[in-house]
Amino acid sequence: MKDFITIAVFNFPQEIAVLKSILENEGIVHYFENETIVSVDPFASIAYGGIKLKIHPNDKEDVQKILDNLNNNLKVV
Repeated sequence: MKDFITIAVFNFPQEIAVLKSILENEGIVHYFENETIVSVDPFASIAYGGIKLKIHPNDKEDVQKILDNLNNNLKVV
């Protein structure tokens, strides 16, 4: 996993809930760096640079499409 790259950064665990499910359903190998520490102490998010989505470089295009679609389809009610 040392070759993994950061493709997105989130501030709160709630922001990654849907994305985590989508990535798992698509079979994309990933991990969220700092997820546990930020879940325990949300104020630590700034200190640790947020929750970083790490993926293999070969999956960059697929994950970017997922992120773009996720952002476009979310509506504030």
